[in-house]
Amino acid sequence: MPWVETTSPHFAARHELADEDDVVGVLEQLEATRERLVELFPQVPDEVAIVVHGSDAALTVAQPYLPVLRRLTAPAARRYLVGWFGRDTVHVLAPRVLQARASNVPGSREMNLLAPSALYTQLVVGASNRRLPPPFRPPSLARYLRWAWLAAGAGQHFSGQTAYARPAIARRLREGPEPSFPPGLRDAQLLGGTVLDLLAREEGDAACAALASELPPGGTRQALESAFHGRSIVHTEGTWRAHLARIAGRR
Repeated sequence: MPWVETTSPHFAARHELADEDDVVGVLEQLEATRERLVELFPQVPDEVAIVVHGSDAALTVAQPYLPVLRRLTAPAARRYLVGWFGRDTVHVLAPRVLQARASNVPGSREMNLLAPSALYTQLVVGASNRRLPPPFRPPSLARYLRWAWLAAGAGQHFSGQTAYARPAIARRLREGPEPSFPPGLRDAQLLGGTVLDLLAREEGDAACAALASELPPGGTRQALESAFHGRSIVHTEGTWRAHLARIAGRR
């Protein structure tokens, strides 16, 4: 299948000819996301390449560590790991493949179709936060693994994925031990967005962008206490667990 290129003002997508119409919609989604992020983050790249893969096998060849990340992620979230990002490139599955990977529960299709924006947001976070990737070098990768809840959570929140995550979150809470706060690597790709969602409800999106743009020397405790205006992390954890239960429909 021949590959072609489709462009928009700030993105250039390479994809199979069969996906041309769907890719136009992806670029429109990304331009809308960029318009939102440019008002919130200090650094937003001017041009980003989007590589749209027609199969999971093709994506795996291009991003061979993605299956490793899936294995490290809770089962409830694995179907939503559908791409990855670099300094100026996002790799993602084609919309037709994203829809095929979705489950039948409400919100699953929407979460997958919003994946390009979620991945692009993580790229913007890395451009704005010098201590997070990209680029993925050993020190920045180690920090990403520790702060995955923040990077992935920003992607979920600013892409709109969190609004559709209720069934997946409910499944995660049924299937495994109680998640840590903030979510560890196993839960970052699904529950990270709930931390940002809570912060946005209390302090607004600008506070979410500020949290994602700097890693303080005091680590997670300092970051969260500062973001929530000095409230103790124990208090914030309790508020977050109640918020998580509401999202999952337990309250």
